[in-house]
Amino acid sequence: MRRRSGLPAPPVAAHVDWAAVRQLIPYLGEFPGRLAVAVACLVAAKLAGVTLPMVLGAAVDSLDADGREVAVVVPVALLLGYGLLRFAGVALGELRDVIFSRVSERAMRRVALRVFEHLHRLDMDFHLSRRTGGLSRDIERGLAGISFLLRFMVFNIVPTLLEIGLVAAILWVAFDWRFTAISLLAVLVFVGFSVVVTEWRTRFVREANELDSGANTRAVDSLLNYETVKLFGNEAWEAQRYDRALAGWEAAIRRNRASLAALNAGQALIVGASVTAMMLLAGFDVGSGKLSLGDFVAVNAYMVQLFIPLNFLGFVYREIRRALTDIQRMFGLLDETPRVRDADDAAPLADAHGSIRFEGVDFGYGSERQILHRVSFELPAGSKLAVVGPSGSGKSTLARLLFRFYDPDAGTIRIGDQALTEVAQDSLRRRMAVVPQDTVLFNDTIGYNIAYGRPDADDEAIREAVRLAHLDDFIARLPAGLDTMVGERGLKLSGGEKQRVAIARAMLKDPAILILDEATSSLDSAAEQAILEAIRELTAHRTTLAIAHRLSTVTDADQILFLREGRIVERGNHAQLLALDGEYARLWNLQQRQRQGRAEHNSDELS
Repeated sequence: MRRRSGLPAPPVAAHVDWAAVRQLIPYLGEFPGRLAVAVACLVAAKLAGVTLPMVLGAAVDSLDADGREVAVVVPVALLLGYGLLRFAGVALGELRDVIFSRVSERAMRRVALRVFEHLHRLDMDFHLSRRTGGLSRDIERGLAGISFLLRFMVFNIVPTLLEIGLVAAILWVAFDWRFTAISLLAVLVFVGFSVVVTEWRTRFVREANELDSGANTRAVDSLLNYETVKLFGNEAWEAQRYDRALAGWEAAIRRNRASLAALNAGQALIVGASVTAMMLLAGFDVGSGKLSLGDFVAVNAYMVQLFIPLNFLGFVYREIRRALTDIQRMFGLLDETPRVRDADDAAPLADAHGSIRFEGVDFGYGSERQILHRVSFELPAGSKLAVVGPSGSGKSTLARLLFRFYDPDAGTIRIGDQALTEVAQDSLRRRMAVVPQDTVLFNDTIGYNIAYGRPDADDEAIREAVRLAHLDDFIARLPAGLDTMVGERGLKLSGGEKQRVAIARAMLKDPAILILDEATSSLDSAAEQAILEAIRELTAHRTTLAIAHRLSTVTDADQILFLREGRIVERGNHAQLLALDGEYARLWNLQQRQRQGRAEHNSDELS
């Protein structure tokens, strides 16, 4: 079976096509009425905008009229019309924004939800080979890219193209072809220059962004390891490293700013030359009587109106490229296919209380790392089976296979008469619970983390789980009780407290199948003895797979497997394995001597 290497994903190619836009289009169809009205407002706003220079020109001509009555009444009407048109352009633009925002926000919501759900469907191999922070950044940047693309496509690029067409048509009809030719040539030169220079300066922008990210990563890493920095007294060293990263960013920003100045200066030169050429042509025509003074003002207004949105072209072009890249990267997550998938005819778990059987199971995390070799055993319903052995022998892998985070490379795992590959994953995991070795909690309250085992549980059920897990005394000492925040990944709780929360969570779920993965590894001896009684109550009448390092915690198991290098080398109950005098017995005697030594040491300290 081919598995992911864990290497970072290859960078996106420099060439970005419009596939991301095509993938986005279906998400925009939820509100077709709103989309149509937004487009209508867009067209109406631009029509109002391109009419303004004509009305302004007519007002100037009327002010130059000979009749006093005309000179007063007509300019007032035209100026009022000018004001109304300007207001209409702004109002229609704002109305377009309000109407279209519902379309874009719903599209972003649907895309984000689809990606989120898909990521949860992917197998553990994918998530172990990718950084969670990187995934969240891909989603965050992808959504920002969608927002930017929709906003600027609908509110900037499409309106600008429409405006260029309308202005060119008006100049042709109202004046002559020379004005249209100059305006179109100016636009083409402006766009060409902006694209070429933006492509050239993209490397400076990318360099500045990469150095900014590097400096930020260095700062976050240092702050996350605040305690280590303090313990070794390396504050000055960390500051020097951060300052070196900032120095590189500062130099990159200078180069970026210089290239931006070159872009702005070139654009200003093109705009100035174009407006000058248009004004000279209009001035000659006014002098020859072909155009009026109002026409001269209208031509100038059209040129200014034409180049205002184009001034942002370099920025928009670069940001649209970046947005398309980010959207493609996010949609690329949807192209990831889970290695562990439900069969088309997958059925619910029929008998969660049936026996569990591993039949000749082979498994490895890649061909170069084989973990399990022909492992076979049966865990009868309602009994407890313990798996012990040295680190790296494959104990926790058995639990991952039982949860079907992975499928075996060979062999079959059954619950009752069903192979796990024939069972719907959701149905399987609803009937199972785990108390892990390393309990990771949500950055929420203790109550929320316990209730996660059964989100619809009432307060009484949660309190009972707290009592059974021997958490009630600890919670009673907390000012906020169950509403106490546990911090990111539960870092505000000790290891033992986190494991008790995990035990309470499993108790609340009331599973048919229970997995204890080093469930007392973070507890001291006194706490371990207190919690073992709760664990025994939890495991009573449940099919239990216990993975343990401390053999004293599994002496009550109906069957114990000793696993070494992925092979079962001994099996039996506690008494049988001691009588066998093999590896289990040697490990038991070693742990008993270590325990006795610690007890004698503690006794000496007390005396």
